[in-house]
Amino acid sequence: MAKPLQAVLLFAAILMTIMPATASAVSSTNYYEENGEVYDDWSICRTNSAGEDGFLQVSETGFCPIILGESLGENADTAYQLGQQFAVDYPNSNRRAEKIFAFARDKVRYTPDEDQFGFKEFARNADELATSIGNEGIGYGDCEDYAILLAAMYKGAGLRSAIVLAPGHAATLVYLPEYNKANRILSINGESGWVWLEATGRNNPLGWMPERFIGVELMAYEVADEAITKMEPTDKSPTVITPSGGGTGINISPFFGVLAMMWLFSMFRRRRR
Repeated sequence: MAKPLQAVLLFAAILMTIMPATASAVSSTNYYEENGEVYDDWSICRTNSAGEDGFLQVSETGFCPIILGESLGENADTAYQLGQQFAVDYPNSNRRAEKIFAFARDKVRYTPDEDQFGFKEFARNADELATSIGNEGIGYGDCEDYAILLAAMYKGAGLRSAIVLAPGHAATLVYLPEYNKANRILSINGESGWVWLEATGRNNPLGWMPERFIGVELMAYEVADEAITKMEPTDKSPTVITPSGGGTGINISPFFGVLAMMWLFSMFRRRRR
């Protein structure tokens, strides 16, 4: 049986009614560049995680994975529908969670963004990565891309999910209070039962939490099934984004270097086992 771990997490939960999926948000088709950064149809910066327009809205006090709003609520599409299908195929929630995790782990190849897009960082929304998998049988991404895809799929499958940030890394949490195969169980705001998903390793099982993240500051945001509003077409000159795929890489995303500075004045206290 896994031992409970009390992690210090920022927990921002908005309870929403799940909305039916519609075919409206597969990907952005109108990228544009401004001041060296790339933005999408929702005016979300895909090449920076920080600030009000960053894809994770990272700040000194927390974060909000706004890019998930491109694939949830009224914007739900491929990734959400994949989750719905897993719910049909696997009525047992623990088995369903394992199958969704294995899908992302096995169908996505870890690839640094600089190798794939030519940018030090470039986040993909859940539908873009899911569509690549559907069309090509495989997708490419780094740690935040795995996390974004899994979070959206779990919402579609009717399971609670959260994005979690650790220094230098991003992952997903899923709420499975009766799951007994994890090496650690996390508690958010006193609610135990959250399980870590480390899909960047080809042999990792669901629930395995890397030792290097145990006892360190963590921030988490529970995902709401909430859409963001599509923007009017921009008058900026379009930028062509063409992924090249390939590469093996390691399981740390370069963009989370910005978080190292954030943690210097974080509101969270370090916890050790």
